[in-house]
Amino acid sequence: MKIMNNSKINVVDVKDPHELAARAMDIFADLAKQAVGEKNVFHVAISGGKTPRRFYELLGTTADSANLPWDKTELFWVDERCVDPQSQESNYRLANETFLKKIPISPKNVHRIMGETNNYNQAVEDYDRALRKIFNLSPGQFPQFDLMVLGMGPDGHIGSLLPNSYALFDTVDLVTVVYQLEGGLNRITLTHPVICAAKQLLVMVSGTEKASIVRDVLLGKPDEVKYPVHTLWPILDKVVWVIDSDAAKLL
Repeated sequence: MKIMNNSKINVVDVKDPHELAARAMDIFADLAKQAVGEKNVFHVAISGGKTPRRFYELLGTTADSANLPWDKTELFWVDERCVDPQSQESNYRLANETFLKKIPISPKNVHRIMGETNNYNQAVEDYDRALRKIFNLSPGQFPQFDLMVLGMGPDGHIGSLLPNSYALFDTVDLVTVVYQLEGGLNRITLTHPVICAAKQLLVMVSGTEKASIVRDVLLGKPDEVKYPVHTLWPILDKVVWVIDSDAAKLL
């Protein structure tokens, strides 16, 4: 793999989605135990999409999951579509179906984005308030998650930071609304300063349909407006890429 020669980009090459999920599980477990050992709490933010489904299923079913410090875990979402939590499009629903129903985590430790709220600004304010309270933030501070779990869209987006979106330039807020002008679902997302403030970021990429964007993003010149994932380039030392063989086949 060509990219392995770039010491700034840490790529874990796995053969298939099952191995990808297992490696993600290992990273999640290690960082959870480390965080609790250091400060008695694990702050994690997760994403939606097809790629993490198997990983989330492992979180809900394996013996390793049963040993995780769920009672000391504060769970957030990187982003959410503006839909009801029972919608097939809901990132919360994906997590709830795959692992939340099956683990001993207190509801008060689960901080979802209220995507069903018609007043998007109110949903943003509520999520902002939860972040500031849980992380005990002073004005001007950003939360520091122990782990941020991300995917990468076929257009190079992360969270709901979409190509050519004004949200990419929001360096002040913790949370923002991303409006879709062409009929897509509106979204609410953490801003890129919050994403980049995380101690560790895991980017999971799977499937042949992602091969060209993986090549363009990892081998091309950084352009964060065209490919929002490039907002991670200043902090590549904190990013682990777990990419299966189908997605990596053009590297």
